Amino acid sequence: MFIRAFLLAFLIIHSVLIFIFERPDQKNIPDYTMLKLNLTLLQMRHLLLFFILLSVSENGIAQETSGSFTTTTEQTFSYGYLLHKPAGAKEKRPLLVFLHGKGERGTDLEKLKIHGPLKYIKNKPLDAYVLAPQCPDNAYWDSESLFRLIQKIVAENPIDPDRIYLTGLSMGGWGAWNLAFAHPEMFAALVPIAGYVDRIPVVENCKIAHIPTRIFHGLLDEVVDVFYSAEIYKKLKPCNPNLSLTIFEDAHHDSWTRVYEDPAIYEWMFAQIKSTNSLSK
Repeated sequence: MFIRAFLLAFLIIHSVLIFIFERPDQKNIPDYTMLKLNLTLLQMRHLLLFFILLSVSENGIAQETSGSFTTTTEQTFSYGYLLHKPAGAKEKRPLLVFLHGKGERGTDLEKLKIHGPLKYIKNKPLDAYVLAPQCPDNAYWDSESLFRLIQKIVAENPIDPDRIYLTGLSMGGWGAWNLAFAHPEMFAALVPIAGYVDRIPVVENCKIAHIPTRIFHGLLDEVVDVFYSAEIYKKLKPCNPNLSLTIFEDAHHDSWTRVYEDPAIYEWMFAQIKSTNSLSK
């Protein structure tokens, strides 16, 4: 950049000096009229060159400007959802939020019963509310809109705000991580399964230090590498005293079926109470 500016400046100065001092040899031009003509043409040529170089120097060198910009954007999210209500739910009960994977997106709410807690309660009852939103086709989980949906469900039903639990599989595991980090004040426990982990949770790991967390993944997972669960576990371990990672050595991407079919995971979640978790206040 400096060399270019130097060369342009040199050419401009050279052109100006030629314009002022350069004269044709009068010995070779005996006709004075021809001398004036040659001098005029010579001056015009260098004058034109001067202006061309001046234009190039103004437009060819990078410049710096400053300014400010303000804008407002709005997004609209629309979720279908299923809400399981426990029998005789008059007193406040827990709420389990389940985020499905990529394959269950769309508008067919019956897909929400293929995996997870809504499949479990077909044969085994849970004394808790179970909220399963459905992500639209070609969309991904959005933390803020999910947060507002949960607020709506809590406001409309007798739900214990100290016993709200979050779980998800695959794309839903990724969504669960992001939602927990976006609103760590909301959840009493977190169970992500086979989920990708964004950079923000890895960097802000201790933001959920107070949330009891159980992580599950398949060692043979060919869709979401087990590395992500192992990495976030290493980041959380120094600051989260209630944390575990289970890696199933024989499981591929579906490491969630055995987790959600085991009553122990629900017993563990429902035993967690936010107000008694360390650092929850």
